[in-house]
Amino acid sequence: MSLVRAKKHLGQHFLTDKNIAAKIVNGLIHTDQYKQVLEVGPGMGILTDILLERKDLEVYMIDIDVESYHFLQGKYPQVGERLINGDFLKLDLKTIFTGKFAIIGNFPYNISSQILFTILEHRNQVVEMVGMFQKEVAERCASKSGTKEYGILSVLIQAYYDIEYLFSVKPGTFNPPPKVNSGVIRLSRNKTEELPCDEKLFWRTVKGGFNQRRKTLRNALSGTISKDRMDDHPFFDKRAEQLSVADFVTLTQHLTHLNTIAES
Repeated sequence: MSLVRAKKHLGQHFLTDKNIAAKIVNGLIHTDQYKQVLEVGPGMGILTDILLERKDLEVYMIDIDVESYHFLQGKYPQVGERLINGDFLKLDLKTIFTGKFAIIGNFPYNISSQILFTILEHRNQVVEMVGMFQKEVAERCASKSGTKEYGILSVLIQAYYDIEYLFSVKPGTFNPPPKVNSGVIRLSRNKTEELPCDEKLFWRTVKGGFNQRRKTLRNALSGTISKDRMDDHPFFDKRAEQLSVADFVTLTQHLTHLNTIAES
């Protein structure tokens, strides 16, 4: 069975260290809440080898690379239709999973943010995610308010998930080695089914605040609510990075209140 060639345009860097692969798989700790797990971008199956040893899990895989897909078909014939050749970002997950499931993977770094936003879109089904990202992205996701790394992804992920930075991985454990260090994080769905505010407005407020992060929210959010409707709420005079997730919820509730007053 010939090996798969790593393709630069797909951002492929195949993990070669089996000990690190085992640590990633062992990061799945909430298996009492699900039985199905989707591996994104299995490549040549270094994570898959360990996942398939887990009798408590039903493993699904998706890879956009046709060469990887055929390689994996030959390596794991027992998986059958649970191996999918396709684009995770375009996959209708609800047609595959009707209940709760987890996601795991050594993710392509060029689509890291898109993968995380896709997970957020399916947050009521994805109860756990363990994944390897570029270290900078992993740290950004886990960062707290008041830091320069804190941003849109930090707030939106932490609104719905508890996040843990598990460990770092050096370039030499990949073939070909990436030019950056990597980091593995775990997302565990928190108990918030819905935020206590208008969630669409919450997302708009977070994105609007950080899209002009050097400005105060009074200026950054002028596209969301006109300045003449803003009052003296102290959050308007802060920058987005100074607000916690709970603060953004409070601000969203306040914006809803101001809009209601304006419409009455």
